[in-house]
Amino acid sequence: MVAPGSGDPLDAKNGKAPFAQHIDPTQEKRTPVQLQFMRQVQLAQWQKALPPCRTRNIMTWLGIRALVLAIYGYTFYSVSQERFLDEAKAAQAQAPARTSGP
Repeated sequence: MVAPGSGDPLDAKNGKAPFAQHIDPTQEKRTPVQLQFMRQVQLAQWQKALPPCRTRNIMTWLGIRALVLAIYGYTFYSVSQERFLDEAKAAQAQAPARTSGP
Protein backbone atom coordinates (compact mmCIF):
# COMPACT_ATOMS: atom_id res chain seq x y z
CA MET A 1 0.00 0.00 0.00
CA VAL A 2 1.17 3.48 -0.81
CA ALA A 3 1.84 5.91 2.02
CA PRO A 4 -0.50 8.91 2.27
CA GLY A 5 0.87 12.04 0.66
CA SER A 6 3.02 10.14 -1.81
CA GLY A 7 0.80 10.95 -4.80
CA ASP A 8 -1.87 8.28 -4.27
CA PRO A 9 -4.99 9.48 -6.12
CA LEU A 10 -7.37 7.73 -3.73
CA ASP A 11 -8.12 8.68 -0.16
CA ALA A 12 -6.87 5.89 2.11
CA LYS A 13 -9.84 6.13 4.51
CA ASN A 14 -12.82 5.77 2.20
CA GLY A 15 -11.25 4.87 -1.17
CA LYS A 16 -12.67 7.88 -2.99
CA ALA A 17 -10.81 10.42 -5.07
CA PRO A 18 -10.43 13.83 -3.41
CA PHE A 19 -12.49 16.69 -4.83
CA ALA A 20 -11.65 20.36 -4.90
CA GLN A 21 -13.32 22.27 -2.13
CA HIS A 22 -15.34 25.40 -2.79
CA ILE A 23 -13.39 28.46 -1.70
CA ASP A 24 -15.27 31.54 -0.58
CA PRO A 25 -12.86 34.49 -0.80
CA THR A 26 -15.04 36.59 1.48
CA GLN A 27 -14.80 34.15 4.38
CA GLU A 28 -11.06 33.61 4.36
CA LYS A 29 -8.49 36.29 3.70
CA ARG A 30 -6.46 35.54 0.59
CA THR A 31 -3.22 37.17 -0.39
CA PRO A 32 -3.14 39.17 -3.63
CA VAL A 33 -0.95 36.45 -5.14
CA GLN A 34 -3.56 33.80 -4.32
CA LEU A 35 -6.36 35.94 -5.75
CA GLN A 36 -4.35 36.55 -8.94
CA PHE A 37 -3.73 32.81 -9.27
CA MET A 38 -7.44 32.10 -8.80
CA ARG A 39 -8.27 34.60 -11.55
CA GLN A 40 -5.72 33.00 -13.88
CA VAL A 41 -7.17 29.55 -13.28
CA GLN A 42 -10.72 30.80 -13.86
CA LEU A 43 -9.65 32.51 -17.08
CA ALA A 44 -7.97 29.32 -18.31
CA GLN A 45 -11.10 27.31 -17.52
CA TRP A 46 -13.32 29.80 -19.39
CA GLN A 47 -11.01 29.81 -22.40
CA LYS A 48 -11.13 26.02 -22.49
CA ALA A 49 -14.93 25.84 -22.23
CA LEU A 50 -15.73 28.84 -24.45
CA PRO A 51 -15.29 27.47 -28.02
CA PRO A 52 -18.04 24.79 -27.78
CA CYS A 53 -20.39 27.31 -26.17
CA ARG A 54 -19.59 29.90 -28.81
CA THR A 55 -20.31 27.40 -31.58
CA ARG A 56 -23.65 26.43 -30.03
CA ASN A 57 -24.56 30.08 -29.51
CA ILE A 58 -23.77 30.95 -33.13
CA MET A 59 -25.77 27.96 -34.42
CA THR A 60 -28.72 28.92 -32.21
CA TRP A 61 -28.53 32.54 -33.37
CA LEU A 62 -28.45 31.48 -37.02
CA GLY A 63 -31.42 29.15 -36.51
CA ILE A 64 -33.54 31.79 -34.80
CA ARG A 65 -32.60 34.38 -37.40
CA ALA A 66 -33.50 32.02 -40.25
CA LEU A 67 -36.86 31.26 -38.63
CA VAL A 68 -37.67 34.94 -38.14
CA LEU A 69 -36.70 35.79 -41.71
CA ALA A 70 -38.77 32.87 -43.03
CA ILE A 71 -41.84 34.01 -41.10
CA TYR A 72 -41.29 37.60 -42.21
CA GLY A 73 -40.89 36.58 -45.85
CA TYR A 74 -43.89 34.27 -45.77
CA THR A 75 -46.01 37.03 -44.28
CA PHE A 76 -45.12 39.40 -47.11
CA TYR A 77 -45.65 36.66 -49.66
CA SER A 78 -49.04 35.48 -48.41
CA VAL A 79 -50.53 38.82 -47.44
CA SER A 80 -49.74 41.15 -50.27
CA GLN A 81 -50.91 44.64 -49.44
CA GLU A 82 -51.40 45.58 -53.11
CA ARG A 83 -53.80 42.71 -53.80
CA PHE A 84 -55.75 43.47 -50.65
CA LEU A 85 -56.26 47.11 -51.59
CA ASP A 86 -57.08 46.25 -55.21
CA GLU A 87 -59.69 43.73 -54.10
CA ALA A 88 -61.19 46.23 -51.66
CA LYS A 89 -61.45 48.90 -54.37
CA ALA A 90 -63.00 46.41 -56.84
CA ALA A 91 -65.57 45.31 -54.27
CA GLN A 92 -66.40 48.91 -53.50
CA ALA A 93 -66.84 49.75 -57.18
CA GLN A 94 -69.11 46.75 -57.77
CA ALA A 95 -71.37 47.50 -54.83
CA PRO A 96 -74.40 49.56 -55.83
CA ALA A 97 -74.38 53.11 -54.56
CA ARG A 98 -76.66 53.33 -51.58
CA THR A 99 -78.77 56.31 -51.01
CA SER A 100 -79.55 57.41 -47.54
CA GLY A 101 -82.99 56.25 -46.40
CA PRO A 102 -85.79 58.38 -44.91
